[in-house]
Amino acid sequence: MSKYWDMAYYEQPNAAQLRKNAAQSVQKEKKKGNILEPVNVKGRNIVRNWWGKAWCSNLEQYADYESRIDRGKRYVRNGSVIDLKIHKGKISARVQGTRKAPYKVEIRISPLSEEKCQNIIEKCGRKIENMEELLNGSFPLEMQELFQGKDGLFPIPKEISFTCSCPDWALMCKHVAAALYGVGVRLDENPLLFFELRGIDVGRFIDVTIANRVETMLANEGKHSCRIIEDEDISDLFGVL
Repeated sequence: MSKYWDMAYYEQPNAAQLRKNAAQSVQKEKKKGNILEPVNVKGRNIVRNWWGKAWCSNLEQYADYESRIDRGKRYVRNGSVIDLKIHKGKISARVQGTRKAPYKVEIRISPLSEEKCQNIIEKCGRKIENMEELLNGSFPLEMQELFQGKDGLFPIPKEISFTCSCPDWALMCKHVAAALYGVGVRLDENPLLFFELRGIDVGRFIDVTIANRVETMLANEGKHSCRIIEDEDISDLFGVL
């Protein structure tokens, strides 16, 4: 007797089948004139640089997501994320699965609160010499706390919501997990996409940070500093008459 819950029905497709389905979907979309932005993992590791690693590590630390993380890794490695676009506060993706048509995934990231954003700007102001290095894609270790700390820029689960057209009723399906790992790959390629995702205008962010830094410096103008050597102390120090 056949049973509805026969687990063979839910058998996972192998890597070769996923790649074949993905290639067919890409070809079909090209014929329609649609432009896809696939996620291509190069080598054994999904991510290679600080940005991608930090994004993925942030996701993996939350128990809410661990049930589908491994399947998501498998899907993104197999090239199943055939399209992924990052917008302000939103990630839209198409992920190939068992059926011929890819599943549609949408992930929304809550914008930063004004208070949280201002707090981060103040912290950046104290480390303004690292901003150029940061925006060039080289991550200054001194700024890790801005992203990975308790009140950092990386989103926590309650700031992430998602939908997928697949029939999986899990909190996070493997297609969503694959798309989130795909974001890590994208950040490896272009770190500035992270600021766009979090709703931060990089140009204004830098302008406000610099303005606040200058304001702080001017506020301290004229104040005595223990680092300033008085004239008589210079004479004593170098033996100048």
